[in-house]
This record gives sequence, structure tokens and C-alpha cells, in this order.
Amino acid sequence: MLAFAFVGTFSPPALAERPNVVIFLADDLGWSDVGFHGEESIETPSLDRLAAEGVELHRFYTTPICSPTRAALMTGRDPMRLGVAYGVIMPWHTNGVHPNERFMPEAFQAAGYQTAMVGKWHLGHAQMTYHPNQRGFDHFYGHLHTEVGYFPPFANQGGRDFQRNGESIDDQGYETFLLADEASRYIRERDKDRPFFLYVPFIAPHTPLDAPDDLKEKYADLEDDRVPARSRQTDQSRQLRKLLLQKSARPMYAAVVDGMDQAVGRVLETLDEQGLAENTIVLFFSDNGGAAYATGGADNVPLRGGKGETFEGGIRVVSVMRWPAKLEAGTRYEGILSAMDVYPTLASAAGVEALHNYDFDGSDRWSAIEQNEPVEIDDYLFFASETPIKGAYNLTVFDDDWKLVQEIRQGLVSADVTNYLFRIRDDPNEYNNLAAENPDVVAKLSSAIHIWRQSYPVAGTRGELVPPPGWRAPRDWVSYPVPLENLQDAPAPGMPPPEAIRPLDWQHGEAGRLIYDCEPVQLLGGGLCK
Repeated sequence: MLAFAFVGTFSPPALAERPNVVIFLADDLGWSDVGFHGEESIETPSLDRLAAEGVELHRFYTTPICSPTRAALMTGRDPMRLGVAYGVIMPWHTNGVHPNERFMPEAFQAAGYQTAMVGKWHLGHAQMTYHPNQRGFDHFYGHLHTEVGYFPPFANQGGRDFQRNGESIDDQGYETFLLADEASRYIRERDKDRPFFLYVPFIAPHTPLDAPDDLKEKYADLEDDRVPARSRQTDQSRQLRKLLLQKSARPMYAAVVDGMDQAVGRVLETLDEQGLAENTIVLFFSDNGGAAYATGGADNVPLRGGKGETFEGGIRVVSVMRWPAKLEAGTRYEGILSAMDVYPTLASAAGVEALHNYDFDGSDRWSAIEQNEPVEIDDYLFFASETPIKGAYNLTVFDDDWKLVQEIRQGLVSADVTNYLFRIRDDPNEYNNLAAENPDVVAKLSSAIHIWRQSYPVAGTRGELVPPPGWRAPRDWVSYPVPLENLQDAPAPGMPPPEAIRPLDWQHGEAGRLIYDCEPVQLLGGGLCK
């Protein structure tokens, strides 16, 4: 009820004039797998249309994996602070994003917008405090998890995972098209006196890949002519696939991308039919670089690497923004943007007050995009992944000039570090490793990564592929989140007594934080919160 109390503070004409917002989020789309980046074998007319009618955000960055990007998108904050940087939220995890963090749809909701999410959540499911309907979405249709499949029964770990606002549903059809149909229905049946905020995170083209028969047949003879990604993890998986005489994932991947493009097209057509396209902000991007390893099928070349890695192919993604009323069609914005910038930027564009309890790590880039006058970032960007192997970290820090990539392989009594240093402005495809010639730059950037990582909560996500021994999934995930009435009013304080929290946090040092949103400073070998 709180959200609707704000509606009366806006006069109907002022509210009606605000732009609608539609965010499409692809899952593991490759940099080179869209027509406007030169792809000729996979048909993407809807995404090409967005690029032709909008602004390509040519240097848009995300984290290398799924949940962290979604957390950054929803909060405008660094996933390292949030405790969801290293690994995705697995079905057996109890993690989510702290309820004190205000999500982007909450701000739009408070400004009088009607809000909806249609698709994959992947930001917490163990308690209702993490549920989309508790994070600013009036309407939720979709899945709490990833990898639920493209056809019924839409399950994860054997438990059904398809719902509408907390009620299990049994809709039949191809998942990507079901999402398009629901998004279109929502637009048609909206309250026409109020603008809407619609978030459509697809599962496509995430594995396990599948598609309708006609799309499978369309790409059945597609040859896998991808060149090496120039990263060990990705290229080794492809080599192993060939040695084992396994089929390439490329044809099925192409079919899944085509299906996603068709789904985007259906929603764009609905905006056209409803006369909404002119004053609707449409943002499209991928949650990370393409899954270019053997089972993924994506292609990021000429960018290096892919999903899970912090080379450009893992973090620089396809992105387009269209708003015909404000943005010049067919243009390209060359400034650096990240998923953390989306919340402050869209709030600014729509004239919505950004509601946040903690400082944004992202920036408002609306004026720069609207005027197509790129600005240099005023601080470092950091990204990390510990996926899929626990103890195998992929890290990066960069600005407009230098970029350091670190691969850390941590053993029980050792840690091996490989550094790659690039002049990223001049070498965007990361061919020339300058680490040996610039040890001072490597040391400076390594220190920045070291300090940044110390802000991670000690109980944050880590790279895990299997659950704790004996863990069982529910039969239906809609029953899994603990209801609000069964939860205490405040977050749990943990085991240490209050007077011991600060000393214990200091003693943890670089191992992580016991105090939420702590900015550690070095003191006598420990990490003391400011």
C-alpha cells in the first residue's frame, strides 16, 4: 500500500508525460552474435532495429557472471559490497541482496509508476524479503532461478519454478515466447493513466540450450567457424569437445538467439500498436559476455575471452538504448558505462527521485548519452568471478587508459597470480600484454584490486557447483521462500556479541567483512571499518 500513497503526489498530466521504461536483459549473449556487430549467420532483425533507431552503448560493461550483474542493475551498487560478486546465487544458497538496499523499481513505484518483471530473477529465493514482489515489482511472472529449461516443466534441481506473484503456474510453450506474450499482455492491459516500468530478463541464450523445431531446422547446417577466443578456459573447453567428437553447440545457440530476437520484436510491436514507442525508453544489454566455451556456443571475437573471465569478452557486452523522443537514431556512444550506472541514469532520464540508503557506485550518465558527449570515468571499475572453479579467480581493474587482468589460482598452501596489462584505449582487443614492461603500473593496480576485495562480506557467494551434502530441493520453488510473517523484523546480527563485532571485523582483515557496507582502512595489519 505504501507505493500507491505516492501516486497522489503527482498530478495526472505530469505523471502521464513521464517516459515508460522497458529493460530487456539477455543471458550470455555474445558480442559478435548480433547483426549490427557484423553477424550474418544469426538473424537478429529486432536488435538491429533497436540499434538503427537508438544509440548503441558501445563500451557497456557488466560483471562476468549472472547474479552480480543483476544486483548491480537493481541497486546501482558494486556487487563486491553486496556480497554477490564471486559466484551466482545457487538454489541451495540463502543469500540475497540486503533488504536495506533500495531497488530501482522501488524508486519508480514511489514516483507513481506501475512496475512489472517478466522472466528470470536470480537475486535470492530463500526468504520473501528477497522476492521480486518485495523489491518494487507490483507484478512478477517468471522464475526465481536460472537453468529452468526452455520447455515445461520449467524446473531447477527437480523442483518446479514458474510462478505469477507467488502462485505456481503451468503455462505451456517455449519459455522465451511465453515471456514475450506476458510482457505484451502487461503493456496492453496496463493502467493507461500511469507510466510503467517493465523488466524482461530472458533466460536465453543461457545453457542448457533448446529451441522450437522450426528454429532448430533453420540453423541445423550452421558451421562452427569461430576462431579461438585467446583465453585458456574457453579455448581448452572447445579443444576438449573436438577430441571427444561432441557436436558443436553453435547451431542450437543460433536458434536460441533467433528466438530471443523474435521475442524482443513482439514486445516492440506491442509498443508500436499501443502508440507508446516514441515516449518509451528501451534498454537492451546482456548480463555478461557470451558463453564462448564448448557448451555455450557464443562468439565474442574480436574481443578476448568470454563469460566467467575478465578479459573484454567476458565483461564488455552488446547494449542499445532507444528513446525516439530524446535520442538521435543510429548513433553510437563511446564512453564507458556499466550496469551500476543504469539505475541513476534511468532515474535521471525519467525525472524520478533515486531512492537509495547507501551511496551509488554507479553514476548518472543521462546527459552524456543524450548529448552524445562521452565523459571519462573518474574512478576505477572492478569486476570479479570465481566461476566455475572454487579458488580460481578472474579479476580486473581499469579506467580509460590502463586495464589489469589477474588470474589467481589458489591452492591449499599456495596462490599463483598471472598478470595481463593492457593499454585498453589503444588495444581494446587485448593483444599486447605490457605487464613485464610496466611493473609499477601492475603494482599500483594490483594494490587497488587487493583493497577492493577486502570489502566483501565473509558470508558472500562463492564459486560452488554442488550443494552441501544431502541437501534436497523443494518439489515446487514457490513454497520455498520463508513467508514474511515467519521472519523477525530485523536482519540477524550474527554470533559475535555487539561489543566484539568491530574488533573481530578488524581481525578478519583481507578475509572479508562482518560489518555490512564497511569501508575498510588498514590499521596494524587488520581492516578497520571507517
